[in-house]
Amino acid sequence: MPLRTVLRRLPAITAAVMVGVSLTACGTSGLSLTQNKQRGYALSEDALVQIRPGQSAALVTAVLGSPQATNNFGSESAWYYIGEKVQETAFGMELSKERTVLAVYFDRNNKVLDTERLGVKDGKSFAMDSRRTPSYGQDRSFLDSLLSTF
Repeated sequence: MPLRTVLRRLPAITAAVMVGVSLTACGTSGLSLTQNKQRGYALSEDALVQIRPGQSAALVTAVLGSPQATNNFGSESAWYYIGEKVQETAFGMELSKERTVLAVYFDRNNKVLDTERLGVKDGKSFAMDSRRTPSYGQDRSFLDSLLSTF
């Protein structure tokens, strides 16, 4: 094909390639109004099977990673791994689909005593109290504080 013919068809070929590339970018995930997301730890069954009573805290760290929260009250301690699956809409609204808390309990020697897997059904709802603790002093505004320096 002569060069002149190729140059005449170049804008049409370029437009066809651009349309093809833009249509491949519009897959099923691009047109969806919701997205499923994982927050925190994704606790796999393979990892949970490896954690058994009598194992060391170092092995738990190697398998699950460092915990999100720890509890060191008394002679026993606990590590908590929290994971949540949420569905987020295109408008920013979120709906929690599943929440899992894995508690790993240790003895004084940092050996695993027991593990416990908790979900949303195991939790309790409670109302927040809106009362304030009184403070003995003066509640000053910024302007009062500024004027009192003079």
